[in-house]
Amino acid sequence: MSEEKDIIDNTSYNGGFLTRYKQITSTKEDDCIQFFERNNGSSVFYCLYGDDALNAAHDVFKTTTVLKYICGNAKTGIPSCVISKINAMNYMKDSLLNKQKKIEIYSTSKNSPNNWTLSKKASPGNLQNFEEEIFGTTDFSVSPVICAIRVESNNNETKIGVSYADATFRKMGMTEFLDNDIYSNFESFCIQINAKECLMIDDPLNYELKKIRDVLTRCGIAITLVKKQKFNTKSIEQDLNFLTNNENIASLSEFEKKLALSSCACLIDYLKLVEDDSNMGMYAIESHELSQYMRLDASAVRALNLIETSEDHNKTMCLSGLLNNCKTTQGARLLKTFLKQPLKDINEIEMRYNIVEELIENTELRQSLQEEHLKKMPDFKRIGKKFQRNTASLQDVVRIYQVIQDLPLLKTSLESDDGKYKSIIEERFIQPINEIIIDLEKFSELVESTIDLEATEDHEYLIKAEFDEDLLKLREEMKSLLVEINEESEKAADDLGLELNKKLKLENNSMYGYHFRIPRANQRCLNKKSHYMELSTQKAGVLFTSSRLNIMNEQYKNKLEEYTKNSSALAKEIINIAGTYCKALETLDDIISHIDVFTSFAHISVNAPIPYIRPTISNDRSFKLVNARHPCLEVQDDVNFISNDVDMNRESRMFQIITGPNMGGKSTYIRQIGVIALMAQIGCFVPCDEAKICIFDSILARIGAGDCQYKGVSTFMAEMLETASILKSATENSLIIIDELGRGTSTYDGFGLAWAISEYIAKKIKCYCLFATHFHELTLLQDQLPYVTNLHVDAYTTDTSITLLYKVVEGTCDQSFGIHVAELADFPKDVIKLSKRKASELEDFSNGNDGDKTSQVKRKKPSNCSKEEIDQGNRVISEYLHDFSKIPNLKKMNKDEIGIALAQLNIKYSNQINDNYFLQEIVDTL
Repeated sequence: MSEEKDIIDNTSYNGGFLTRYKQITSTKEDDCIQFFERNNGSSVFYCLYGDDALNAAHDVFKTTTVLKYICGNAKTGIPSCVISKINAMNYMKDSLLNKQKKIEIYSTSKNSPNNWTLSKKASPGNLQNFEEEIFGTTDFSVSPVICAIRVESNNNETKIGVSYADATFRKMGMTEFLDNDIYSNFESFCIQINAKECLMIDDPLNYELKKIRDVLTRCGIAITLVKKQKFNTKSIEQDLNFLTNNENIASLSEFEKKLALSSCACLIDYLKLVEDDSNMGMYAIESHELSQYMRLDASAVRALNLIETSEDHNKTMCLSGLLNNCKTTQGARLLKTFLKQPLKDINEIEMRYNIVEELIENTELRQSLQEEHLKKMPDFKRIGKKFQRNTASLQDVVRIYQVIQDLPLLKTSLESDDGKYKSIIEERFIQPINEIIIDLEKFSELVESTIDLEATEDHEYLIKAEFDEDLLKLREEMKSLLVEINEESEKAADDLGLELNKKLKLENNSMYGYHFRIPRANQRCLNKKSHYMELSTQKAGVLFTSSRLNIMNEQYKNKLEEYTKNSSALAKEIINIAGTYCKALETLDDIISHIDVFTSFAHISVNAPIPYIRPTISNDRSFKLVNARHPCLEVQDDVNFISNDVDMNRESRMFQIITGPNMGGKSTYIRQIGVIALMAQIGCFVPCDEAKICIFDSILARIGAGDCQYKGVSTFMAEMLETASILKSATENSLIIIDELGRGTSTYDGFGLAWAISEYIAKKIKCYCLFATHFHELTLLQDQLPYVTNLHVDAYTTDTSITLLYKVVEGTCDQSFGIHVAELADFPKDVIKLSKRKASELEDFSNGNDGDKTSQVKRKKPSNCSKEEIDQGNRVISEYLHDFSKIPNLKKMNKDEIGIALAQLNIKYSNQINDNYFLQEIVDTL
């Protein structure tokens, strides 16, 4: 690393580089990280400059000591940072997948050392140029999707045209739909397709596009602004014909969606799809119907904690981590799709229940699938991608062949099931697998006739020697060398006094070739043997070789390279033929991923602390859970979760107001209902003793809002924006979850908004709603609407303590517990004492005139007097004041004389005051 730093220090002052650097950064986007690739002759490393260097020092090295400054010192120079290739690749991966950053790599050639040009770039939705470098050894657990959007507004109607693409697995779709003025449908669409990046027209003055940018930011989607000309559809038919190999592409219904087609043109141009010949005929056009899945907003995804984030240290704290017991990458990928796309089709939901129940009942089948078959399945889409890109090897061909050999065994395991839903297993899995086996018979014959399967046992992937005399001769020489290498291992075992294949092992890997390994505890036996050379000391043991083994190893390597070279043409032809089976592999991938997800559902349902149960779908839209639990919380260590019942119906329990102390379980209660509803609609069993659920068309949440100071959005404003989205997009079949609405402003404003919003949801939208609040006055809504119910989380309190019972019961909470919670937080005693005194005062009095702080009148909180009592009292007050104004010479009286006059009036009206409760309250206040 010191040599690399010296190179930077000596070249960074080069005027040509600085000039070019300023040109490159002059057009840099704020969310882009620019890497400058350098080579010191033996290795490749990267440099970052300016803010990129500062951020890398913080994120990668966690220290600023790695920074150097060119053209000046720490105050005047440009910060620079050197990062190794391995660290750079990890940093790029994290930036693309977790931070929604864009990446650019600049490099030079030997002939033009100062001519820095853009060699590669990537964005969160476009990883094509970085697939091998960053993801070469990592499976795609999430497939990046990029979309482009066009908006058209007229006659108070807003139409959205969207095209989306998965460049990694070569999928493309187009759709159009109507939206409201806050674009809640577009928000749900982005969540459903798992969009990572969105292309939109660069028009800063367009207010509608600004609102769309706000939606994308809320969803954590990277935004790329492009020129309007990029949405030109002049060559769209020709381009789609190239990508799909469909000469009748213009006859598709998608060609009637002009806005979506325009977005598609922009997407094709941005991804440079037609410039890559390997894309020819590889794309399929699909249509995504927004209405077929439950709609989720970004707030609901966060509130229900559906998908893990980089901040999650325990995977079971999110639903995707909890439910992911998948054994394949494609299964984990499909699970996340399920969570973003809960079903609304009752028949399909019941079909999933049937499959999961069958796997729960048949323990032997479930364990066989997880422990024997699914673990062997590679990511077929990733392998298929390598064939399409012409980067596949004979190893990939053999890997597919090995899977094909396991398919009959997988089919046999599935056929062994004799449960009541056997016909569904037959239809969904057994028959398709049987068709795949037939389709791939020729593939197996190809491999068996051309590839040396015996050599694969030693991790060598070679063409059979029988195809050529020279190959046959080389193969015999290689076998002879292997015999000598094995003899050398026997001699080494005798020489060192170690038992072969137990203490001393002969191994072969790509770095050292053939070598020996012994346990670290036996390392001392090498010290007295000068003809042995240590290669590496690892956790697994000491790697070493002998002079003779080293010679034979080099000879074997040379023969292997010659063999591979002579057979490369035939190997390439075999790989090309194998690539024609990609469609069958994609079908197999889909089957395996579904088996994996349903098996994972069954596994989680059986192995939960209390087994999950199958929900029943109600016909009357009632929603009832018995002993419901939060699936993520109940599996945490040292948590004894207290279950609660849930009962919602449209007649008497549609809108439920939950009150109670902080930390008492209100948020957990309402969130677990949302989580259970979503689990039920993805086809999973749920954590209850009994569950009768209805189908929701959307789950909309307003739980916890943070401010965005750099955008000028306060906590309260963020809360209002989310609530506005709920009010405009909810239907009578939605589930709304609201927690602590009305914070961030005055108590009166907050309560007023909470009441108005609650009343609007209950009266106008008329959908199921769970509303957790500290505004106890909101519980009076139950007296006005028959389908509003008050619940509260129970707590036992004394003067000095509070015990949270975490039980949700009927009725209203009769007090606040904020000071008790402050005591639990170990506040100073003086603070607690003062807070109790001030709370007591505020419970008895409130300010009468907020505007005039110098003349505040104390009055008692409003009572429950009848309207008749209040009207009668007001008449008495009016008469009293009239008599007082008629007192002779009132203006000339002194204080004592006025007091005598008032006493006489009080005697006159004493009976009326004593008979009126409203007047008594006023007198008590005075």
